[in-house]
Amino acid sequence: MQATRIIAIRHGETAWNVDARIQGQIDIELNETGRWQAQRVAQALVDEPISAVYSSHLLRAWETARVIAQHNRLAAEPCADLRERSFGVFEGMTFPEVEAAWPDQARCWRRREPDWAPEGGESLAQLQARIVQTTSALAQRHAGEQIVLVAHGGVMDMLYRAATGQDLQTARSWNLANATINRLLWTPQGLTLIGWADTRHLENDEALDESSV
Repeated sequence: MQATRIIAIRHGETAWNVDARIQGQIDIELNETGRWQAQRVAQALVDEPISAVYSSHLLRAWETARVIAQHNRLAAEPCADLRERSFGVFEGMTFPEVEAAWPDQARCWRRREPDWAPEGGESLAQLQARIVQTTSALAQRHAGEQIVLVAHGGVMDMLYRAATGQDLQTARSWNLANATINRLLWTPQGLTLIGWADTRHLENDEALDESSV
């Protein structure tokens, strides 16, 4: 089977990114900066041979994906399994608020315990399994082609780890900023990293690198 090229994009900025507030699966729209970022990333990809644009159904990703798709004369396709990690009762809070309310839970989160999940939420292991399986399924539809996946910080993190062999508890040293361009190659053997966090299209951008939302 031929390889599939993947361009993975985190959604543009939201007001909750600016506030470092945990969005999880709460539906937050892009702010003005996020809409500008969506236009910039779409323009950067306009000459790319893209067969399909798949997106998380959450509004901040969907808005970003629609702009990318329109610039490439495509229709964005929603994929609920590209949604962000569910943070359960943490959603809508900042980390200091979580730490004050549930210090034991906050320590588990900070230690990146793979099987721990906030009440009503997902564990890292569950997120990883969902994202790797979904990415593989989508890539298999487009052997020999290039696709765009628009999703979230947690999703980007799982893609990077899968492509580089980093385990779930490895401290993150890679960029997950809004609207950067990340490139991977998929084969039946798994993902390979081609390029990460290209920001050339975001000159003077002030997007936050808040990986948990």
